[in-house]
Amino acid sequence: MKVSWRSWLTLLEGCLLVALGVRLLQSADLLVSGTAGLSLLISDLLPVSFGITFFVINLPFYGLAFKQLGRDFTLRTLSSVTLLSVLSDTLTATLPLGDTHPVVCAIAAGLLIGLGLALLFRANASLGGLNILALYLERRVGWHAGRTTLCCDLLLLLLAVIVYPWTQVAGSALAFLTLSAVLGRYHRKTSSQRHQPVDDDDKTARIPRHKGALSPHRASIARLRPLNEEG
Repeated sequence: MKVSWRSWLTLLEGCLLVALGVRLLQSADLLVSGTAGLSLLISDLLPVSFGITFFVINLPFYGLAFKQLGRDFTLRTLSSVTLLSVLSDTLTATLPLGDTHPVVCAIAAGLLIGLGLALLFRANASLGGLNILALYLERRVGWHAGRTTLCCDLLLLLLAVIVYPWTQVAGSALAFLTLSAVLGRYHRKTSSQRHQPVDDDDKTARIPRHKGALSPHRASIARLRPLNEEG
């Protein structure tokens, strides 16, 4: 896998933004999207860290990623998941947060995680789990990854209602909506890019010309010259 230093920097930036968002959600006892939210839910119910839970949950999805999305995507995703697990546990140990407001944390975390995911998607990577499923459906069927993520988040909220009070679920829903809005704004569908209609001007501009042939503008000028000379 040939990855430039700029790609690694993009992966680091995306994972750091997501890790900061996860840290804010942890401080307010809120959930986050996808397998990360499921990992937070499990870490609250069981004596296991978020990083370990997040890493283990993503293992079954790598088969789908390798078979349908390619080796490079799978290796970058595996690197991103590992990096996020390390960064999340590091921030939990080194970034203590005091009293935080759930609404502020939900909005800020949704922005951070949405931007982080957009960077990872642009670098042909993801955070595994439902991100892999969302990108697979986007490239195969054409469904936007943000919509697929939002549908999975609603299912996660139904599970969270059983465990958490309604105020905590409402704050988590606000984080989900913010994340989905940011991802829908900054992430471009790969399938739509391949099937965009071509305007007539673009078709004219893309017509290949033989060496020495005049451009359409110069050809029109050449046709007008005899008329001017006759006049």
